Amino acid sequence: MKNELLYWLILSSVKNLSIQTKLKALAFLGSPAKVYEADRDYLLGVGFSPANFEKLRSEATKDDCRRIIEFCNKKRIKILTIDDDEYPEMLKYIYDPPLVLYVRGNIPRMNSIAIVGSRRASGYGIETAVKLSSQLALSGFMIVSGMARGIDTAAHCGALKENGTTIAVLGCGVDIPYPPENHSLMERIIESGAVISEYPPGTPPASFNFPGRNRIISGISLGTLVIEAGLKSGSLITAKYALEQGREVFAVPGNINHYNSEGCNRLIKDGAKMVLDVDDIVEELNFGIVPARSGESGKKAAGQSLGKEAAMIISALRIEDLYDEQIAEKTDIPLKNLYEILLDLELKGVVKKNLAGKYMLIT
Repeated sequence: MKNELLYWLILSSVKNLSIQTKLKALAFLGSPAKVYEADRDYLLGVGFSPANFEKLRSEATKDDCRRIIEFCNKKRIKILTIDDDEYPEMLKYIYDPPLVLYVRGNIPRMNSIAIVGSRRASGYGIETAVKLSSQLALSGFMIVSGMARGIDTAAHCGALKENGTTIAVLGCGVDIPYPPENHSLMERIIESGAVISEYPPGTPPASFNFPGRNRIISGISLGTLVIEAGLKSGSLITAKYALEQGREVFAVPGNINHYNSEGCNRLIKDGAKMVLDVDDIVEELNFGIVPARSGESGKKAAGQSLGKEAAMIISALRIEDLYDEQIAEKTDIPLKNLYEILLDLELKGVVKKNLAGKYMLIT
């Protein structure tokens, strides 16, 4: 296994080679070790350049990857490959999933929603981000963001405020607090969830890392909520990735005279769902079934109650139609409990069996 991990890192470290080409080589050959050992002409035939091949087979590359593994072992940083069980399930199905993730903390199997927005957020934006992330955490969602200043920080804090789970996706190594003032926040996130990155430890933050980071934020999540964004905001890149990945896009409307509202208002004009309160998100992601939120006093949640296990089933079926045994495997729900939940979801008109006997969502 350790040797296999080494070859995962070597393949992942080959720059200027698309993830799609790497995945194609893996599909043909079966493992990163076999890709490493493959003939030069074969790899050139599947899309490697001569420089890519030299990088793959370089002893310097192998030594660098050994050092990364050693460093991660010392610093208790997990290295997840796309084959690992803890690797986020929904992320596997985007066009260009990272082959390797570096993780501090633990990534639970939960429905998640991304919350992103301006680094130069207004007081209204910060207040809204904290409020919505808190309520989403109470509704059983994991909050995913990028730990940047402004809306990202507020989103993480809102989830932590309610003892919820949150994940930060970085555009640098997971050993580097960025921005520096979020060092304590980073440690709190690790306690409840995880800090993750596709970049090896020691990688400094760089502007060209962040667009790629944004595809992971949206790729992990059922949907992306944008709170305050200018027309050139990086948050709109995340929303664009979400659309390309077939995920939902939500936006909070803002003052038409404020620069930070232009991006959100434009998203709504172009078809993103406008969010006025948390139920606008929850109803969309749970097919109109709103789960009761713990911590609400004197207010009954609208609609029917949806348990966490049912939400996990819906999350799995959003990716693909599945047999009951496959659902049980992906959600860790025992079959004897699964059948009762599936029946309930069928009666509510959320799922049905197709002609092949697989369960599917009713859209």
